[in-house]
Amino acid sequence: DDVSGFVVLPRRWVVERTFSWISRRRRCVRDYERLPDHHEAMITWSMIMLMSRRLARQRK
Repeated sequence: DDVSGFVVLPRRWVVERTFSWISRRRRCVRDYERLPDHHEAMITWSMIMLMSRRLARQRK
């Protein structure tokens, strides 16, 4: 009985959270860029900014 179907991945929330972080950036939500490479660069830049702010913030 080899049934394949929907399987919940244990760490899917990490991907969903990352997509929600990217969608907060207006330039990444709308397709303002003419070339796919530019759009990819904007997503990379957004994640760099987000992660650098997270790493630099003060711990309480």
